[in-house]
Parts: sequence; C-alpha cells; structure tokens
Amino acid sequence: MRRGFLLSLAWRSAWNRRLTLALTVCSIALSTFLLLGMERVRNDVRSSFGSAVSGTDLIVGPRTGSVQLLLYAVFHIGAATHNMRWSSVQAVEGLRGVAWVVPLSLGDSHRGFPVLGTTPAYFTHFHYGEQQSLRWREGRRFEDLYDAVIGAEVAERLGYGLGQRITLAHGTGEAGPGTDHGDKPFTVAGILERTGTPVDRTVHISLQAMEALHVDWLAGAPLPGARIGAEQARAMDLQPRSVTAALVGLQHRAAVFSVQRQINHHGAEPLMSILPGVALDELWDLVGTAEQALLLMSAMVALVSMAGLVSVVFAGLNERRRELAVLRAVGASAAHVLALLVLEGSLVTLAGMAVGIAALAACGLALGPWLQSALGLSLQLGQPTASQWLLLGGLLVAGCAASLLPGWRAYRLSLADGLSPRM
Repeated sequence: MRRGFLLSLAWRSAWNRRLTLALTVCSIALSTFLLLGMERVRNDVRSSFGSAVSGTDLIVGPRTGSVQLLLYAVFHIGAATHNMRWSSVQAVEGLRGVAWVVPLSLGDSHRGFPVLGTTPAYFTHFHYGEQQSLRWREGRRFEDLYDAVIGAEVAERLGYGLGQRITLAHGTGEAGPGTDHGDKPFTVAGILERTGTPVDRTVHISLQAMEALHVDWLAGAPLPGARIGAEQARAMDLQPRSVTAALVGLQHRAAVFSVQRQINHHGAEPLMSILPGVALDELWDLVGTAEQALLLMSAMVALVSMAGLVSVVFAGLNERRRELAVLRAVGASAAHVLALLVLEGSLVTLAGMAVGIAALAACGLALGPWLQSALGLSLQLGQPTASQWLLLGGLLVAGCAASLLPGWRAYRLSLADGLSPRM
C-alpha cells in the first residue's frame, strides 16, 4: 500500500472524527503552550534575575560571603556586618584600570522599603537587563540635600507623586517607636520607570543626606539632648566616613582579575570584591528550585494530554472495527493498520503542537509590553532554544507512543471479528 494513500486515508479518517480530535488537539496545544511557556518564562526569569545589575564589573565591600555581599548590595536584603571606610572607596577609585566607582550606603528604610544613599553617578552607571539604563517616569535626580528619588513600586504602592513629603526611619523594615528621622523630611524629586529589579522598591537619597540623618545619632540611637535640625545639618561637614559597598566599572574587562586581586589584598582594611555574574549564579542555585517544580507541573499536563489522546483513539477503535476490517479485506496488512493509527496520532500531535506554538507567540506579542512595564519581565521571542526543541521532540515522541497501544489492539483484531463484531 502506497505511503501517499495511507496518509490520505489517515487524513480522511481523522476528518470524519474532527470534533473529537479537535478536543484532543486543544488538549495537546495547551500542554505545548504550558511546556514551552514555562520553559521560556523559566529562562527569561533566570536571565532577568541574573541581570538585576549589568555593566558593573565588580562589587566591593567589607570581607564577608560573596552571596551575602550580593544580597545587600544589589537586592538590599539583609545587612552588612560592618562598613568599608570612605578612604578605601577613594583607594579603589584610584586603582589603575578603574573607570568609575558608585558607593552605596544602606541601613535606613521608609515604610518597609529600603533607603539607598548614593551619588548622582548611580543614575548614569547603573544598568540592568541587556545594558538598559535607568529611565525617568517623572522628575529628576536629587539635587537638594533633602531630595529623594523613588522606584516605581514605591510610588505605586504608596501613591506618591512629585513633591510628596516623606519621612525616613532608622533601620530596615517597618519603623518602630523612636526610630524615625521626623526632623529631617525629604521631598520626592523624581520617580523612576519600572525595571523589574530591586530599584523599583528603593528610595534613593544622596550620601550627604544619609550623613545628615545621622549627625545626631550614635550606635543606632539618637543622642539625648543633641538634636540637630535639618537646616543646621546643611552647614555641617557631611563627607561620609564609611559606606556599605561600592559598584565598580573598569576601563577594560580584561583587567577584572587584576583589579579584583588588588582589592582583595587591600592593606588598610580587609575588603573583598566579587564578580556579579558569578555570585548571581551561586544565588540562583539556592533559590532556583521552584523552576523545576513549574517544569514538572507542565510535564504532568503533557502526560494528561497524551492520556487523553490514547483514550480518544481507544474510544473510537471499537466504532472503527468494521472500517479497519474492510481495509484488511481490500489488502491492507495488519502492519498497515498499525501504521495508519500511529500516523493519525502523530498528525493530531503535530497539529496540537502547531496550535500551541502559535498561541504562545501570540500571547508573547500581546502581553510582552505589559509584562515589561508591569513586572519588568522581558520575554525574548525568537527561535526555540535547544531545551525547547528537546521538549517539542519529546512531546512528538510521546504522541507517537500514545498511538502504539490502540494500534497494537487494532493489530490483534481478526478480520472476521471486524466484519461481524460481537454485540
């Protein structure tokens, strides 16, 4: 029997059962959509996680663990055991091959959001994602001592706009009694566009403002009877004495290990420098277990779809016994009948996969801009990756294998059983 005739016969037989098979196609399309969608989101989330900071060659801080330094310098989680001296920041800035240094000072908060003290260079040199720069939704960077720049999530969750007066608190988390800096209020001067990074959840002020907040504090508590007002603090020397960490950019990336070695052997105080990409990979190994659970759920959906395919072919097999027996009577061998059913299952699987891929592409085009603006997640639509091709191949093989069981059942049906089936 010619292959073209077998293919035509499979198509005509499937068309006669188009309503039932359409439901199976939708089930396979859903499993394809979920499998590829989860894989794409998993890769893009990992990429977004790994690009919470980009364009920064080294992160420098007091000697501690690399993940801990990354957590408080980039994600503003946790706290440093101690700070690095300002003289050390200047020494790093003077190293050969260093292009820029952006100091970071943490330790205060505003209604649960971290406060970051830094310099105006932060808004120029900090990049995320694919070397994307920070963009302004409204306003400008801080210029006055008591100006603040807030991230998109801070603005949206607290309902802040330009000119909003805010009060910062000492320490991280929700402020407790006696920990606020109510005598030195700040004014929102700028609001950043959403980035999908910790920048969205951060209040940015200048290093001098961070010093002004603590001129009348000692060891985490206000000095009794020594309150210094906001205007009095302006006249004081607000040169920072220490910072939490620093972001470092190099003139040439080839010098990264040389500069790292010099910083790690800094004689004035024990420092460490880490490569952000390496530390992010270490952190992902600790928190990336959830992605495997999502992929497992998608695989379970695919398994259910394949079970549905087997059920549909099996359910229709009893109704088609006479049809298959007629094929045997006109010369089709048992092997041809087996091939026919496997071919039908493969066609249904391919159709479902095509619909699922098209639906995923359509959703990516429709929801991509919203995901970028709302969640900071950039979906990369393009050619399937190697892992996605592997998933598609596995889905197709599963569809073919799902047709083998009913095909084997049909193979065993005798010609007489098909022509005169028992009632």
